Amino acid sequence: MIAEIKKFAEKNKLVVTIAVAALLLLIPLILGSPYLLRVAIMICIFVILSSSLNLIIGFTGMFSLAHAAFYGIGAYCSALLSIKVGLPFLITLPLAGILAGLIGAIIGLATLRLRETFLVFGTLAFGEIVRIVIMNWTSLTRGPMGIPGIPFPKIFGFEISNYTHYYYMVLFFAVIVVLLIRRLYNSRVGRAFIALREDETGAASMGVNVFAYKVWAFALGCFFAGIAGALYAHFVRYISADQFGVNESFAILTMVALGGTGSIIGPIVGAVILMVFPELFRFLAEYRMVLYGLILIVIMMFKPEGIAGFKGMFPRDFDMMSIFKRKKSKTEVEEA
Repeated sequence: MIAEIKKFAEKNKLVVTIAVAALLLLIPLILGSPYLLRVAIMICIFVILSSSLNLIIGFTGMFSLAHAAFYGIGAYCSALLSIKVGLPFLITLPLAGILAGLIGAIIGLATLRLRETFLVFGTLAFGEIVRIVIMNWTSLTRGPMGIPGIPFPKIFGFEISNYTHYYYMVLFFAVIVVLLIRRLYNSRVGRAFIALREDETGAASMGVNVFAYKVWAFALGCFFAGIAGALYAHFVRYISADQFGVNESFAILTMVALGGTGSIIGPIVGAVILMVFPELFRFLAEYRMVLYGLILIVIMMFKPEGIAGFKGMFPRDFDMMSIFKRKKSKTEVEEA
């Protein structure tokens, strides 16, 4: 079924593009309900988040469990600059992305020489550090009380204060981010990222600066996460540390794995499914993270290439336990 849809889309790209564009533009009229429109806005935000994490995991083969931390950094940066400094949204938005990207680059310089399990736990530790800093830096972040009263965004004097207007704004940014990542994927830099994922040693022998490209990928992914954080902060108008914890990082990771790592459409599909799923089964809200964990395990065991069916970070012959197995060094092999 999925293969047939992909073949049809490839043969009728123009028709499919026009149909999807029309559907997205008509969403506010189709849904009608403010509640459903709010869900659509959150889907757009998580499309940005999952696509940006895919830039790290799917393109270069690195693992990160700190993506929600950069999401939170962007949210707090934009909120604080808006409230305390009075900067307009069109300035706080890019600044939020830049701050998240710079911190991502610094963390990348410190951790990206780690491999596999060590990298996973390194990013996990950083995410927890960010949460603790937000919780305890009360003079700046108000700690556990959070930041209320975040202003509506204004663009050229026009205040975006209702769901319909906000949907179109977030949709615009989501489309721009996806197109930028698609352009990057097809560029020389994108090919270098893919080479790193497939074979670091081979990429290095061809002149690819492995460490530099890893830092670039990590910084770019964090930049887009910061943009998503700013959009989220001005939408909900109240943020606190518990909105950007490790659970959120696992949710974003599950979206990428479900849709398919290494593809452009995969994270979008994963974000849509896992944002709609909790709304359809709200009686299972208490078990949300358990379900996400089960979905992640099932996907990695039975369909590691994801719904998109693209050979990315988890190909068909992927061994789920391999990331926890220490590879034997050349000396150990000779001794054996």
